[in-house]
Amino acid sequence: MKQLHNIVAPLILFCLMATVGLPVLAQEQEREAVSQQTQDEITPKEEQENTVDVKEIVFGHIGDSYEWHITTWGNTHITIPLPIIVYSSTTGWHTFLSSRLEENGGTYEGLSIAPEGSKYEGKLVEYNAAGEQVRPWDISITKVTFALLFNSVLLLIIVLSVSHWYRKRPQGAKAPGGFIGFMEMFIMMVNDDIIKSCVGPNYRKFAPYLLTAFFFIFINNMMGLIPFFPGGANVTGNIAITMVLAVCTFLAVNIFGSKHYWKDIFWPDVPWWLKVPIPMMPFIEFFGIFTKPFALMIRLFANMLAGHMAMLVLTCLIFISASMGPALNGTLTVASVLFNIFMNALELLVAFIQAYVFTMLSAVFIGLAQEGAKVKTEED
Repeated sequence: MKQLHNIVAPLILFCLMATVGLPVLAQEQEREAVSQQTQDEITPKEEQENTVDVKEIVFGHIGDSYEWHITTWGNTHITIPLPIIVYSSTTGWHTFLSSRLEENGGTYEGLSIAPEGSKYEGKLVEYNAAGEQVRPWDISITKVTFALLFNSVLLLIIVLSVSHWYRKRPQGAKAPGGFIGFMEMFIMMVNDDIIKSCVGPNYRKFAPYLLTAFFFIFINNMMGLIPFFPGGANVTGNIAITMVLAVCTFLAVNIFGSKHYWKDIFWPDVPWWLKVPIPMMPFIEFFGIFTKPFALMIRLFANMLAGHMAMLVLTCLIFISASMGPALNGTLTVASVLFNIFMNALELLVAFIQAYVFTMLSAVFIGLAQEGAKVKTEED
């Protein structure tokens, strides 16, 4: 009897488990079948639309465009159209808003934006009689140009407000507080710690340019960290902007360089056999005239560009991991958010450091070119 009980009890338990488990297994199989059917019904086009294109997001942000994209709501792109101003050698001047291109199927007054893969990708082009793409003379207000103008006006307002406060008060008045006091501290820090100490006795002549360069870079860096309009534009990460700044430093160094500076370039104090018959050292020194501003240009451009790209990639990581399951997606989302907070805090520091380094190196180069020059202003 006991042996019969030992056989019947497991049999009954197995039957109960089968009775409960079969419906659950059937439901699981049905869900897998529905899931497989849904995946089969997804077209390649729908799959492509649901895929996060990291390359397009990153390069779309750091690049320039003829409109300012704010956000996307469903299938609607919310953008701010910007003025297009071009001159064609065949049809003359054209002035219109960039929204005209979208309203007319991508082409307006014979002008269109070059497609992906073209030599002029993303730029306005026209077609000549042979059907070839030709670039007109383009002075349009693009995204970077608009941000540059906006940030410059903002900087001008800040500086003029500080200047206005001092003009209204007599010399020796009570020290300002609040924003004016902060700006005074900031300006004096740059003037005393960078310009005065690096340039030398003739620092007053170069202080306006160096102060302008510092605050121009700093405010553009800070505005680039704001993720919504009118911030977020990659101004100092555009090599054309950093090139102009580097050229300004190049001109300040070489136009106002002393006789001693040029003597050290063409006849440096080195053994004679390094100068004649083969002018090896003069050639190296002359080559250095151009490598210094080139290094300034690349350093600022590369650092700001890399910072923007790192933050965008970390943000895209949240959407990329959405298809990897809730557990992995949740973990990567938390990690991405924490890294983004860290990167934003780091970029705030980098925004100041890059402005500081550019100004300091420019002041050092100018100071080296002023060695042996006659002091025209009194030392404070």
